[in-house]
Amino acid sequence: MFIGPHRIAPRVVLAPMAGVTDKPFRMLCKQLGAGLCVSEMTTSDPRFWNTAKSVHRMDHAGEPDPISVQIAGTVPGVMAEAARHNVQHGAQLIDINMGCPAKKVCNAWAGSALMRDEDLVARILAAVVSAVDVPVTLKIRTGWAAGQKNALRIARIAEDSGIAALAIHGRTRDQHYTGLAEYDTIAEVKSALRIPVLANGDIDSPEKAAFVLRHTGADAVMIGRAAQGRPWIFREVAHFLATGEHLPPPSLAEVRDVLLGHLAHLHAFYGEESGVRIARKHLGWYAKDRPENAAFRAVVNRAESAEAQLRLTRDYFDSLVAGAASDFASAA
Repeated sequence: MFIGPHRIAPRVVLAPMAGVTDKPFRMLCKQLGAGLCVSEMTTSDPRFWNTAKSVHRMDHAGEPDPISVQIAGTVPGVMAEAARHNVQHGAQLIDINMGCPAKKVCNAWAGSALMRDEDLVARILAAVVSAVDVPVTLKIRTGWAAGQKNALRIARIAEDSGIAALAIHGRTRDQHYTGLAEYDTIAEVKSALRIPVLANGDIDSPEKAAFVLRHTGADAVMIGRAAQGRPWIFREVAHFLATGEHLPPPSLAEVRDVLLGHLAHLHAFYGEESGVRIARKHLGWYAKDRPENAAFRAVVNRAESAEAQLRLTRDYFDSLVAGAASDFASAA
């Protein structure tokens, strides 16, 4: 699959997730097999470009190509300027957010709320596409609500506007992340378009990825929540799509080493205080499938320094490897 001049291989993409797909996580997922990693959404409002949050979100130094940056907003001219700004700071793809269901985003008439105004959608897409010389992609949902599914109309507007690829989450905005994603709408959109279509929603295993690609005819799958605490899902899906066979799961020792590397990158990227705090959610995700998860979190969340967080995490996984993880329950 190509998005403009960029070959996306394998056809397994990390979805943009606010507060999750920062540079340390994107680089880890790319290392573990993702063909493309989309940044967490960045604001289009220039008043906030120099905040610590925005500075981190616009930092792409050392990040593998192609670098995809998602922008969010509602004013065509402001969105166009945000696209130019991010290209100047290293973006090689600009992704437009029309899929976020969060109330604070939709109340500002951004994210998936934009799907309710197709004329505004057309103006935003035209403005952004004409503002930059890199490919522009779009992420949407199937519609605003069950009786307001307009993904096909939005998709046709996108293609006519010069959008290079379209990602669709198989839920309406009012579903948020409840219920089950549906793929018939994605299949309908794919059959009507010439540009690449990426299918998103509830793709949490190699078998599910293969099913969704068959059912929708999509060019790639996009994985979000299933990658939290399980970044090796990208190589697992890619291997299964290529061979029909399963990779063995990562050993506990490999999980430990991946996590320790991730923590160290978070500490270095954000600074010790913020890095330790941000790492806590990732620690919970990595350990979520273990019976000792609650005990582990009770212990490791006490860590106030990078050294303590790394040491407690190493001790936990070393105890798993040794079969003595029950020691953490008593420590908690």
